[in-house]
Amino acid sequence: MEKTSKSSERRNIIRVKIRDIEEPPEALFSKEDIRRFVTEFVTSWIRGDIKIRFPTAAELAKKAPLAIAFPTDPSVESELKIKEHYVELLSVCAGIKPSKPEELEKAITDTFRMLLMFRSANRIEGKIMSNDLEKRIEDLEKTVKSTDTLVEKITGHLFRPKKAKRAVTVGKGKS
Repeated sequence: MEKTSKSSERRNIIRVKIRDIEEPPEALFSKEDIRRFVTEFVTSWIRGDIKIRFPTAAELAKKAPLAIAFPTDPSVESELKIKEHYVELLSVCAGIKPSKPEELEKAITDTFRMLLMFRSANRIEGKIMSNDLEKRIEDLEKTVKSTDTLVEKITGHLFRPKKAKRAVTVGKGKS
């Protein structure tokens, strides 16, 4: 009987192969980076530094040419819905509209996607200004410092006193 119990124990043994756990690849942008991009994008839009050309009713009607035959043009309604959706997202991002943390994250993600969509469709005019004023000032100070160093080197080279040449006298030597 012992032999059967030992053989049954061997059958119940589970072999496990241990593998290294693969870490998921690191995303190109962190959540903080995306939040910063969205903040700069929205701030630039509000300040008027950039303009967004939303799809117009005429552009939307081209995608659905039969829509013009309807008494109420759905493309006009679509144009308004796109703009309302954008303003709704910004209201959540700005904290004007109360929302749950998950809704806020979704609004930031959706706004980032819209930013990518607008940029890829060439619908953004102007330059998105960075809110990181300190970094911009620091970069300017570095540029000014390096420019000053170059100017000093150039002026030092141009206005350096020339070495006096020794006069060589040719004459009769004493013998």
